[in-house]
Amino acid sequence: MLTVSKRIGSIISRKTLPTIAITLLTPFTTYLLMQFVLGASLSSFSFLALFCNGLCIGVVYALLCAISGRPILSSILCHSAFGIWGAANYFVSVFRGTPVLPWDLTALGTAAAVASSYDFTPTWQMTVALLLIAVAIGLAIKYKKPLFDKKQRLWFRCGSVATGLVLMLLVAFTPLLANKEFKPDVWNQVASYKKGGAVAVFLRNLQFLEVEQPAHFDPSELEQYFSSLPESPSSAEQTPNIIAIMNESWADYEEFGNLSLSKPVNEYMSTLPNSIWGHCFTSVTGAGTSLSEFEFLTGNSMAFLPSGSIPYQQYITSPVSSIVSSMKANGYRTLAIHPGEQTSWQRNLAYPLLGFDQFKSQQDLNVPITEEHGYISDDTSFKQIIWEYENKAPNEKLFLFNVTIQSHGAYTVKDYPAEVTVKGSEGLYPKAEQYLTLVSKTDESFKQLVDYFSKQDEPTIILMFGDHQPAVEPEFLDKAFGVTQDNMTMEQYMSKYRTPFLIWANYPLPETEIPDSSLNFLSQYLLRYSGLPQSDYDRYLWNLHQTLPAITFVGYTDTNGKAYSHLETNDFTSLIQRYQAIQYNNLFGKNNRQSHWFAPIVSLN
Repeated sequence: MLTVSKRIGSIISRKTLPTIAITLLTPFTTYLLMQFVLGASLSSFSFLALFCNGLCIGVVYALLCAISGRPILSSILCHSAFGIWGAANYFVSVFRGTPVLPWDLTALGTAAAVASSYDFTPTWQMTVALLLIAVAIGLAIKYKKPLFDKKQRLWFRCGSVATGLVLMLLVAFTPLLANKEFKPDVWNQVASYKKGGAVAVFLRNLQFLEVEQPAHFDPSELEQYFSSLPESPSSAEQTPNIIAIMNESWADYEEFGNLSLSKPVNEYMSTLPNSIWGHCFTSVTGAGTSLSEFEFLTGNSMAFLPSGSIPYQQYITSPVSSIVSSMKANGYRTLAIHPGEQTSWQRNLAYPLLGFDQFKSQQDLNVPITEEHGYISDDTSFKQIIWEYENKAPNEKLFLFNVTIQSHGAYTVKDYPAEVTVKGSEGLYPKAEQYLTLVSKTDESFKQLVDYFSKQDEPTIILMFGDHQPAVEPEFLDKAFGVTQDNMTMEQYMSKYRTPFLIWANYPLPETEIPDSSLNFLSQYLLRYSGLPQSDYDRYLWNLHQTLPAITFVGYTDTNGKAYSHLETNDFTSLIQRYQAIQYNNLFGKNNRQSHWFAPIVSLN
């Protein structure tokens, strides 16, 4: 015991006290720097968040000290690493509306594929942080005399290991992080990170890697409910080829009546004869393409999954019922096309589990490739659709799902000609004008696609919809919506998640209008128009759609267009809870999954 005291005494001296102070304070100053870079205000500061995030950061700092044996060097590395973490959360939240979440770590390849098109201009907070770290590095170089001799460094390393283990146990096995201070707000993760700390709340989000079973789940009650559902009659008189196009960042800002553009950008599509032009709500805005296709293809809703979760990477690990599997069971060849990276969002793994026979990405295209602002054009995507139709087997029924990429952000390509401008504000919103120009080009390309299929004898139906609105200037969005986000009603807030859809066929359609919907319901119209029988789950979705036309992560609407938040309790709460229970059984039921609810029905025709 006396020997240990002597060792500690040899380390602690007047000369080493400043370094010891830096060592003890580093986890907490690192937290302050990280939050500063993230953009958190002083009003969101709390000592509990400082303490608990400091413990989490202390685990990393202790590890660095154990490896290097140099507390000052480890302090600089720690501040740098968590400063970068704060910056990463800031940029990701700007691009897609949520910070970095645990499941994002499985999507690094997707992020890298599109990162070059975004603007990473540092904020003033990041500039200040870089200067502070540079000063620290300069001082460390100037006073670079080793603090410890070899024996002292060994003791310091051993102490760092012991400290790191203690801190890790405190974080993992005590209720510190269970405090409501660190509870993630799944509808506003950015605010949670700023209030509770970008480390502690990130760790709390780990709880969402596995979705909990709803408390109101009762298979016997649901079985009785399914048996009482009415049949949904088909609206089709023939079985067509089916083309579904999810168009990247396609929005209809002109519908709100607050913009005056140099030319309409959806002019052809919104006035096309023998078509249904409408609008639907998504669960994401600015980014999150795979979430929208998940909702459309499966009929499931992101409303019952954690904020920022990625179903393709987290939950689609075995075959899942979908509109694709229904088409396949009824003799369709099922093909997916995305002119981007094959592994983006792990589509190459998810698509076969959804029922696709084949998936073509950018390297598999059979037509000449053209680009718009660095991405493969919609003109190329639509010509590939035509190629697939012309090269399919005789009498083969084709279901083709095309995810476009032309209008992907960011909209910052220099010298890209702005062919569409905002009258009276020309040049004031360069991102929005670049985006609107791209939408205008989609309008032109879609006309060529319709012109082609209008001359074909085989019945063919085309549905195109937007996956989410683009990430453009907030000031432009305020102008388009006619209200700032802070002053929005619930109905106006949901407008941020509103995209257009268009259904056209080369034969007469049975309807001319569809009420506002959401992506999880939109695919039901394709089933009806194609004459395919509906599974129990399809009939359930169609029936629910008659009462609640749109259900998204953000909220839901009734038949009068009134919007509701998931945080409120009302007359529709029981319907929402039933949907949640059925979806849970579908995705996570495992051995208790009621497969017959979701199994596709094969037509007898």
